[in-house]
Amino acid sequence: MTLTQKTLIYYLSEHPKIVNFRWSHTHSWGSTWSFLFTSIFAYLLLSLLLHLILHLLGRRRPVPLGPIPALHSLSMALISLTIFTGILVSAAAEIRDTRWFWRRTNTTPFQWFLCFPLGTRPSGRVFFWSYIFYLTRFLNTLRTFFAVLRRRNLSFFRLFNHSILITMSFLWLEFSQSFQVTGILLTTSVYSVVYGYRFWTAIGLRSACFPFVNSCQMVLLGCNVICHVGVLLLHFKKGGCNGIGAWGINSVLDAAVLMLFLNFYVSSYLRGRRKTLAFSPDHRGDDVAATVETDRIGCCESKDKDI
Repeated sequence: MTLTQKTLIYYLSEHPKIVNFRWSHTHSWGSTWSFLFTSIFAYLLLSLLLHLILHLLGRRRPVPLGPIPALHSLSMALISLTIFTGILVSAAAEIRDTRWFWRRTNTTPFQWFLCFPLGTRPSGRVFFWSYIFYLTRFLNTLRTFFAVLRRRNLSFFRLFNHSILITMSFLWLEFSQSFQVTGILLTTSVYSVVYGYRFWTAIGLRSACFPFVNSCQMVLLGCNVICHVGVLLLHFKKGGCNGIGAWGINSVLDAAVLMLFLNFYVSSYLRGRRKTLAFSPDHRGDDVAATVETDRIGCCESKDKDI
């Protein structure tokens, strides 16, 4: 192992602040229920106020934001990649250090990724990265304000999805919830790709010829469903997974997001078919009016549902 690799591993999993991390209402910023509810309320209120102010001012042109959205996408891609690497290295270290305890509970490393043993406390390496993931959910909400300023579009799905992501990441820490390691690995891997793609297109480089962002969202939601089934099976097989009550709330919220996304996906597909018919030789004179929030995907347009 080279010196660079050792240094990287140290700062990702062996630094004292990472190893000794403990989720605490008194020492961890943003760790109280009052903060959670207040921050989500403030996010919803500010989003609605900004949308209302622009509407009252009658501003129809997008507010120029310059390179800010591109820089935000780049920073989110790098942060997501860092969290993915950090929690992966930390999970390997936790498996190495606690394997002796798992023998008593008949737990394998694969099972641990989905089902924490009963009595697991929110402390140590993986919970440090879970905490960082929780904090970055607030940075992710900036896309809502970008969308309002650029297109005056404020969708229910965007507000709901961002609020749910903040709530779920809080529950992961508060109840040492099972599934969170896998959930963070899946989410950050998709985020790093999606935000990297958004930065790529924001600086004017060639985009894909299919709904790239929406396809990534579908992959993420599908993987979440499979993992939730795995958690449920392990819960009954092993006699219990830690934080199963919070996991139940998590699975319901994920199901709600999935239903909203599928509804959007089907409606977008039907709208696309109507547009195809409208511009066919038999419908040259027809006009198709649509006001959509679009994400340029090369040779086509697609609504960009935030993830």
